[in-house]
Amino acid sequence: MTVQQTISPIDGSVVVERELASSAQIEAALAAAAAAQRTWRARPLAERAALCGKLVDAFVARTAEIAPELTRQMGRPIRYSPGEMRGFEERARTMIALAPEALADVQVGDKPGFRRFIRRDPLGVVLVLAPWNYPYLTSVNAIVPALMAGNAVLLKHSDQTPLCAERYTAAAREAGLPDGVLGHLHCTHDDVARMVGDPRVAYVAFTGSVEGGHAVERAARERFVGVGLELGGKDPAYVRADADLAHAVENVIDGAFFNSGQSCCGVERIYVHEKLYDDFVAGCVELTYKYVLGNPLQEQTTLGPMVRTRAADLVRAHVAEAVSKGARALIDERRFPASQPGTAYLAPQLLTGVDHTMRVMVDETFGPVAGIMKVKSDEEAVRLMNDSRYGLTASIWTRDAEAAERLGDQVETGTVFLNRCDYLDPALAWTGVKDSGRGCTLSKLGYGYLTRPKSFHLRF
Repeated sequence: MTVQQTISPIDGSVVVERELASSAQIEAALAAAAAAQRTWRARPLAERAALCGKLVDAFVARTAEIAPELTRQMGRPIRYSPGEMRGFEERARTMIALAPEALADVQVGDKPGFRRFIRRDPLGVVLVLAPWNYPYLTSVNAIVPALMAGNAVLLKHSDQTPLCAERYTAAAREAGLPDGVLGHLHCTHDDVARMVGDPRVAYVAFTGSVEGGHAVERAARERFVGVGLELGGKDPAYVRADADLAHAVENVIDGAFFNSGQSCCGVERIYVHEKLYDDFVAGCVELTYKYVLGNPLQEQTTLGPMVRTRAADLVRAHVAEAVSKGARALIDERRFPASQPGTAYLAPQLLTGVDHTMRVMVDETFGPVAGIMKVKSDEEAVRLMNDSRYGLTASIWTRDAEAAERLGDQVETGTVFLNRCDYLDPALAWTGVKDSGRGCTLSKLGYGYLTRPKSFHLRF
């Protein structure tokens, strides 16, 4: 018997222990999901929608329990954890509402003596591999539309947030979903690889690191199985000369430091026009010192620990390397006494004098640090924004919407923001380019990856 421990970044205590699934339990879960899917897909869409709506109701009703549980598992300040429940609900209800149109038969036009249309068939069993940083917001992107489309779902959450998987299946039971339609497993990476290779798994939805995405691809390479990958980011912000300075400072800093910077679409590099550069930097430093780093279970805390000490150490290494190459660290860590070497508690940091020879400007740092570079023109900003192996989101801060759209067309990214950042609108496609992944979730387009087209060519 192998036991998995979840260690809280708050104080190093054990949050929960779970026995990992045996080979027999994994086999039973796959068999149950495959069997349940055959009857689930036959249910009318309206029935699936009603049951998925009840699942959302059951989940949201437990927010007061789920929020502190989430904080203990991954360290987000308790004042913000309920926000993930609200985001979960928004995405789930949007995808339920979009389903009738997204899953409707595609009519291709009249032809005498024939009836022709394209139907959206469910794939079968969808394996959802979910991360710890936004364990509900990332997983709901695939789970609810997969169920709405007539698929069964097997969920494997990060070992940092195993209780999130259990919350899903508890809500499914309470809502009355048939057994096997939504299940979860706690298992090893090797077990996941074997499930990816199992012919009963028809699609794999993975959210995580680039390295994890490569591992999923390797496991899938012997099969013609669909794989959706939502991977890393090194998302840029460009503050133009005509930006609303106060608005840009407030929102860019929030985009960089929220969730301790542990967001795939968080702002990690900032390019500022030379006309605003000095004032922007000064405003960012002033605002950064207003953050409160500490125990995330305390209401006054606005910046919690990183998920693990080794994650904080990676951020420290990126900052140290940049400083050794000439960057200037603007934030005095002594003003954040909770920040201590050898712990997951890490002060936020802003760096100037940075360039793209430094890891902090090219590698995913995934922590509360951002480099700020001065630029002279839109052209220079676009060139630097595109100088990355990632392309998930990019934000442009300007009063000129036409300029933002023109620049957005030139930026290699999945989402372009104007005067906001670090947000997913469920009515829009969530996708990335380059090493940020492939495929699409959310919006009507997201349903296309969870179904296959079947053509009907009926001659009378």
